[in-house]
Amino acid sequence: MVTGRYGTIGEVFYVEEPYWPLNTALYVVDFKDNDPRFTAYLLRNTLRNYKSEKAAVPGVDRNVLHLIKVRTTERRRQERVVEILSAYDDLIENNRRRIALLEEAARMLYREWFVHFRFSGHEHVKIIDGLPEGWGRTTLGQVAETNRESYGAKELPEQIHYIDISSVEQGRIASKTSLSSDEAPGRARRKAKDGDVIWSNVRPNLRSYALILQPEAADVFSTGFTVLSGKGVPFSWLYLVVTTDNFVGHLVNHATGAGYPAVRPGDFERASVVLPSEGLLKDFHEASEPNFRLISKLEQQNQHLAQARDMLLPRLMNGEIAV
Repeated sequence: MVTGRYGTIGEVFYVEEPYWPLNTALYVVDFKDNDPRFTAYLLRNTLRNYKSEKAAVPGVDRNVLHLIKVRTTERRRQERVVEILSAYDDLIENNRRRIALLEEAARMLYREWFVHFRFSGHEHVKIIDGLPEGWGRTTLGQVAETNRESYGAKELPEQIHYIDISSVEQGRIASKTSLSSDEAPGRARRKAKDGDVIWSNVRPNLRSYALILQPEAADVFSTGFTVLSGKGVPFSWLYLVVTTDNFVGHLVNHATGAGYPAVRPGDFERASVVLPSEGLLKDFHEASEPNFRLISKLEQQNQHLAQARDMLLPRLMNGEIAV
């Protein structure tokens, strides 16, 4: 069982494989005859309402944890609680594995067609100046627009779902914060539509990006993102182009600021890209779009599963729900 000492309090991970904890992590190996997974759920429930005294960076240390009083139960009931809660976590993990396989399948097809030039019928296409006939070299700014739409200062919906940089992990939106327009920070301005790609301007090496599919009307994104909208190219190709190692390397090399390296929309626009033929882009989108649509549905399922699990968690821990 592992949790972080600083940052987001309440994120507790149950790890079954060998691991190397950092000095910023707290971990448990002796569970004192309690069910290990139950202990992880108990700590997650305990920390969810913990108020840190460290105002700048939320934190907790083992001395504090040792003094926190908790309610526990006998081993058999612990195991029953684990059966209930782990059913949700197992479904979430299964969906995550499916998501990874679906995206990797799309990336493999991208590499085959657009990196190795082994697309259908490639044997009959001439190579001219290093590219298949009908392809060309251009810049991202010619095929994608940056920050197409933003809200004005007084145009926000009354209630918003705010997505900031910390809410986005590699390829997915991990969380949204519900706020009224009066509570919204000044950076809550960006709009993103179906098929847009959001990319964090800060520390591009962390790869905080996501493909936006079927966004909610209340979704509002931070100005810390560059929002990329395709101009005559399918989102499946655009998303995979701007998340390759080469593209990430371009952003890292153009980031400025020693302590807080960041890029600007112009850095995205100036990136060199190889543009395949229109027909091949259409064929690629027809083959890969279903993967990305299914990924979006699985992500939504995981959000609902996590919400249901988190509603059950405190009730199971305090005995409100009988097992």
